[in-house]
Amino acid sequence: MKQRIHSIDIIRGLIMIIMTLDHTRDFLHYPSSPTNMQTTTVILFLTRWITHFCAPTFVFLSGVSVFLAGQLRTKKELSVFLLKRGLWLIVSDLLLISLLFTFDLQYHILVLEVLWVTGFGMILLALLIRTSLPVIAAIGLIIFFGHNLLDYLQLPKDGIAGSATTLLLGPFRGMIPISPTRSIAALYAVVPWAGAALLGYVFGHMYQTDFDIKRRKKILLASGIFLSILFILLRAINHYGDPRPWSVQQNIAHTIVSFLNTTKQVPSLLFFSMTLGPILILLSLVEKTSNRFTNICRVYGHVPYFYFILHLCLLRIFNIVLIAIEGISFKSSDNLPLVWQAAGFGHPLWAVYLFWIAVVVLLYFPCRWYGNFKRTHGYWWLSYL
Repeated sequence: MKQRIHSIDIIRGLIMIIMTLDHTRDFLHYPSSPTNMQTTTVILFLTRWITHFCAPTFVFLSGVSVFLAGQLRTKKELSVFLLKRGLWLIVSDLLLISLLFTFDLQYHILVLEVLWVTGFGMILLALLIRTSLPVIAAIGLIIFFGHNLLDYLQLPKDGIAGSATTLLLGPFRGMIPISPTRSIAALYAVVPWAGAALLGYVFGHMYQTDFDIKRRKKILLASGIFLSILFILLRAINHYGDPRPWSVQQNIAHTIVSFLNTTKQVPSLLFFSMTLGPILILLSLVEKTSNRFTNICRVYGHVPYFYFILHLCLLRIFNIVLIAIEGISFKSSDNLPLVWQAAGFGHPLWAVYLFWIAVVVLLYFPCRWYGNFKRTHGYWWLSYL
């Protein structure tokens, strides 16, 4: 039976809870841009900002989990598993997430989001695990710290080369046409995110049973402090690490918001440092922590894929029911292709927080049941769900 690392499950579960807030806002709040400095409010920005921690942590911990999974398999077995698992996650984005985000049974828009980059990271690791840990670490570090050098290069934006660049390095267009009526929404660029997955794999070696716990905590803490300080210094210098510089705003609060408003797509070095730095510190602090809250987080952290799909389905149900109750026409607002919204639909932020809590509470017992089912059954398909 696979050994669970409680600190990883705690952090992953916490991240899943926070992620739900962002998706609740997407589905139920008024259409708005939390990161638009001209229109956002501090509370709206912070509601979005706290959820920035989710995707980097999710991808980083997927790399850690890959290393741990490799302790129970040969390199050949692990490589085959990662190829299958990675392809399954990509298909999940194309079929399940696309449907939930667009509400379009004809799939005019195919979404490539966080499951896509997680799956790509696993496929990349499947190709690299036959090398050595230092090689994987070197590639991960080069991508992580150096990918913003591409900000200074003229990369192709049109044709097949432009589409490949968008998928691999960044959404210059975001939408990639594949036919007159269908497009791919490339929301996540795989190469920068793959750097986080590779480094997660490298950090995974510290969770081997013979690795000293005190040493692991020191390395996690030091790494987290380093990334946090790096974020503050580079952000203050305002020249490298993020293509969007911060600036003085109309008041101190909005100036702080501008400072924190780093670029998620394509994820910048400062975005990764701002998010993964505190997460590494938190990982070191919860190493031996056990209380009611961490136990709740572990329930969700045991079953991340199950929770991810289920919470999106529940939010879509809430979205549809509320639109029907309010008597609003089921017609897209401004022809928005993603996160389908009916024209005129939206609820205030305080209502979003109430629905967020409701979703988390409603899914607690299904997640606990499924987590127990996975622990007590050895069906092969459980490793994909």
